Amino acid sequence: MASLLLLLTYFFPMWRISLWAPQYPEGLSLFIWAHKLSGDIQTVNILNHYIGMAHIEDASFPELQLFPKIFTGLWIMGLLVAAIGRKWGLYLFAISNLSFAGWAMVDFYNWEYQFGHNLNPEAAIKMEDMVYQPPLIGEKLFLNITASSWPDIAGFAFSATVAIAVVVSVMELLRKDA
Repeated sequence: MASLLLLLTYFFPMWRISLWAPQYPEGLSLFIWAHKLSGDIQTVNILNHYIGMAHIEDASFPELQLFPKIFTGLWIMGLLVAAIGRKWGLYLFAISNLSFAGWAMVDFYNWEYQFGHNLNPEAAIKMEDMVYQPPLIGEKLFLNITASSWPDIAGFAFSATVAIAVVVSVMELLRKDA
């Protein structure tokens, strides 16, 4: 089941960053898929230009080429583990998923940090010591813009994969007849 949940990473976004402001009461959304970006990218890039943030595009993120390969590998690994039924395979599957999830969150934070802190000093809107880094998870206010960052369908599916693999591994470790 955990492995099959990974299939959702091919069909749904992993993450959503949303922005609300008086001039955009309906909000703007940026969807991060395992292989692409979508949503209101052009409008977000126009706003980002005024604060000096770098242009957001698929080519900026080499991970978008790498993530589908990693998810495919994890999916195949999960199917093989289910087929062979060995505990060491389960543990390897859990550790691999947990390690990838941890690395992906650190990588995502790093990208947010780079985009939010490395601003063009010639930008039209400048405020001393102001950074525009969206929250890793949750909401944050920048001037009159509220930014939120949350997992989306595929992000929840991958989180469930990690949780299932870890819980089942721990249950196997704690079994008396192991």
